Amino acid sequence: STMSAQEQQQAQPPLPAAASEPAELEAANRYEAVVPHWFYCKVTDSRERWIPFSTQDSERLEEAHGSGRDKEDLVVPTSGGRYDVHLKKRQRVAVYWEEEVSEVRRCTWFYKGDKDNKYIPYSETFSKELEEAYMIAVTLDEWKKKLESPSREIIILHNPKLMVHYHPVATSDDWGSTPTEQGRPRTVKRGVENIAAEIPNGEPLQIDHLVFVVHGIGPACDIRFRSIIQCVNDFRNVSLSMLQAHFKKAQEQQQIGRVEFLPVNWHSSLHSTGVDVDLERITLPSINRLRHFINDTILDVFFYNSSTYCQTIVDTVASEMNRLYQLFLQRNPLFKGGVSIAGHSLGSLILFDLLTNQKAAPEEDEHSEEGSRTTSSNRGIEEVKEILKKLELSEYCDVFEKEKMDRQALFLCTEKNLKEMGIPLGPRMKILHYISSKTEMQVCLLHGLCSSRNCQYRDVGLGQVSANYPQLNYKPTIFFAFGSPIGMFLTVRGVKRINPNYSLPTCKGFFNIFHPFDPVAYRIEPMIVPDLEFEPMLLPHHKGRKRMHLELKEGLTRMSVDLKNNLLGSLRVAWQSFTRAPLPAVEAASTDAEAEAEAGVEKQPDTKPEETPTAVKEEASLVNVGRLNGGNRIDYVLQEKPIESFNEYLFALQGHLCYWESEDTVLLVLKEIYQTQGITLDQPLPGSQ
Repeated sequence: STMSAQEQQQAQPPLPAAASEPAELEAANRYEAVVPHWFYCKVTDSRERWIPFSTQDSERLEEAHGSGRDKEDLVVPTSGGRYDVHLKKRQRVAVYWEEEVSEVRRCTWFYKGDKDNKYIPYSETFSKELEEAYMIAVTLDEWKKKLESPSREIIILHNPKLMVHYHPVATSDDWGSTPTEQGRPRTVKRGVENIAAEIPNGEPLQIDHLVFVVHGIGPACDIRFRSIIQCVNDFRNVSLSMLQAHFKKAQEQQQIGRVEFLPVNWHSSLHSTGVDVDLERITLPSINRLRHFINDTILDVFFYNSSTYCQTIVDTVASEMNRLYQLFLQRNPLFKGGVSIAGHSLGSLILFDLLTNQKAAPEEDEHSEEGSRTTSSNRGIEEVKEILKKLELSEYCDVFEKEKMDRQALFLCTEKNLKEMGIPLGPRMKILHYISSKTEMQVCLLHGLCSSRNCQYRDVGLGQVSANYPQLNYKPTIFFAFGSPIGMFLTVRGVKRINPNYSLPTCKGFFNIFHPFDPVAYRIEPMIVPDLEFEPMLLPHHKGRKRMHLELKEGLTRMSVDLKNNLLGSLRVAWQSFTRAPLPAVEAASTDAEAEAEAGVEKQPDTKPEETPTAVKEEASLVNVGRLNGGNRIDYVLQEKPIESFNEYLFALQGHLCYWESEDTVLLVLKEIYQTQGITLDQPLPGSQ
């Protein structure tokens, strides 16, 4: 729309002819093209939020856009390769998981939104119009420009600092709606640097290690009911800031890039079997929300204990991890790093069962302890003949011999396999019944865990649901369990003790990390060393000292020992195994003392709980917990925050869901992963081994 003569006169005061030329030239020099930044649109609960790409990603997108190949469908990987942007369609698509496609926009002009005062980008075509109007205004120094937006609202460029968008008041208008300057004015800004957008830091391009993260029960993974994808995003973000804080040297020397964390989702495929509809039919109508919560969460545990669904779950987890691994290698052909796996809650139990059923390559099999393996396949075939004889099915011996069936193979047989071998229905049923009744012994032989004939150590696989456990197509470096019920499940299945010589067939590292108030978490070490009472390792605080209230708590623990003796008796032992600061952390008291002095807190010279005899102390830090984690400690407890010790019950649920944003947990994961590559923290944290 053109400006009226009066407005033009106001905008351009008459100048002497001689002076006007240089002024115009100077003004023409003032115009600089706006620098675009790329954004994508996130829709949550039908609310749109425009989020900027990192500077690296935005520059990459701009470069591709400027290459003039916009006509083809150019694909630009962004967000560390986890999302692809299809430039022509202006879409952002998740690579490794299912997610709604987001709209992408090359943004130059913004207006302030209604609801939360966040700036919203104008469409690319209208931004172009605004930019042209702005260019003319600057070049000719003619302001008070009026433009009409696509939705016929008025925008006025008063001057470079003040530009306004008039939002119409919602009233019915008898005279046909003409664009007006009535209504609430909204600020209009040009260029991303003027809208205080939080532009995320980019990620290092080099990936050193890959970690798959398997969720626990239910689709929600934390207290805010967020999905595994969002929780793993948090974990990854915390890991990037921990790398900057604690691996600065290695980063500066370009020894390291980053660790990639990818979520593994199995809940949706389990619940797409139609079982939800069947459950819906039998669920009572009362206390509706609680019942739905239970159907969504706790039932997963029962599903996992039923052989029908257990097979679905282990198949989904393994095939998803194999699929993600292949896809990752395809997209990162130069990747030379290792792979680790992490599981939360029930997810860690699924991984544990999968890992105990992996087959190590024969040459790598170090479990050649006396009598632990069957010496030759011949002996295996003889054993099968004896079994068939016992079942009065000797006439099928030849079939089994021809198929090279030893005892181990027999126990992996399914009805389909026996059918393929041509065994008739009757004998098939007898053999299958025998297999299921001997599961306990079967597993012992499978893992070669029995150190003696009378089986002092029940096997780790005892009482596992009989399923065909699929193989992973890589050997995990380390297995991290967060808030894990593995110890409880093993005990309930009848495994009382774990053989100290046992290690997972294809995975040498195993860490069991838990929050002291997590109601779902259990320890593992006491199952390996039952005769010794010792604490889990205290996870060092990422800022490098013990939380002060834990030191206070130690003093209080000592004062109340007598009371506890009288009141709680045997409960004391169990309770203190959680609350007393584990000894290895106490050993490193010297650095704590300095911090203490700075904090101006008087410290009693004796910080160690008196009941612990010195001998046990020595043992506790150097206690031998077997080979499950390559001879290193397995159980690690997080330090609770002061507010949490205020009410343990209140924070119990939060305790179970706190791992995703816990810097201490992330730091332990990074420390252990990089240690396998010979890279250590800038400075060792006090209280860590």
